[in-house]
Amino acid sequence: MAESRKKKPDTPSFEDNLKRLEEIVERLELESVDLDESLRLFEEGIAVLRDASSALTVAETRVRQLVETADGTLELRELDA
Repeated sequence: MAESRKKKPDTPSFEDNLKRLEEIVERLELESVDLDESLRLFEEGIAVLRDASSALTVAETRVRQLVETADGTLELRELDA
């Protein structure tokens, strides 16, 4: 069952996505980036952001489903907003 949760080797981790977003923002802040490159970076940033958001949604769902009680049993518990 743990095998089914493993990421594909070519799928970036959440941390890798955050790092890439930081790189994209740094590039976009440069005045030397032309319009075409800016648009390409913006599009890539949106795609990376969607991947990161999806990973957070999956993690949030797992946390909701797997909250351990004091006696060691697992129960479904909603996260506080």
